Amino acid sequence: MTDSDATPAPEGWRGPLFGVVALMVVLLDVTTKILAERHLPLHEPQQVIGQLFQLTLAYNYGAAFGMHLGSASRWVFGLAALVGLVVIGRLALQTPPTDRPRLLALALIFGGAAGNLIDRIRSPQGVVDFIDVGIGAQHRFWTFNIADSAVTVGAILLLLVLWLDERVARSAPVS
Repeated sequence: MTDSDATPAPEGWRGPLFGVVALMVVLLDVTTKILAERHLPLHEPQQVIGQLFQLTLAYNYGAAFGMHLGSASRWVFGLAALVGLVVIGRLALQTPPTDRPRLLALALIFGGAAGNLIDRIRSPQGVVDFIDVGIGAQHRFWTFNIADSAVTVGAILLLLVLWLDERVARSAPVS
């Protein structure tokens, strides 16, 4: 079979990269959160690598960095995540299938946002966090999860991709 015999991909198809990565992030996130809830005591750090890396079960009913809106947090941040998923999904559909770094970044963000949205829907306690890094008791980062990590890495990758695109556009000769 030659390339000319191949059936063209449907409009909007981006290959498996976006879907596979987003699904893997959601599955890894949900699985690790279930394990954390089953095996970790609430707010009691379990040392993995001394105090540098610990597992500490916590619930965040707000958003990143402790932002919250009281009792409305669950629904307001859930709605914001849903809107974000639609926006990221549309951006992915508009991204050429050959732009793998951008699709990877969008998939990481989408999967992470979906993972945390699942928590907001399933539990009034909020998003399950359990990854706890820092030095001693005084210098600790906020407790987070796989979804948070995916969103952060995806956002950094997307910024890098956009920055590189801008540099290429500036260096292109003007006709």
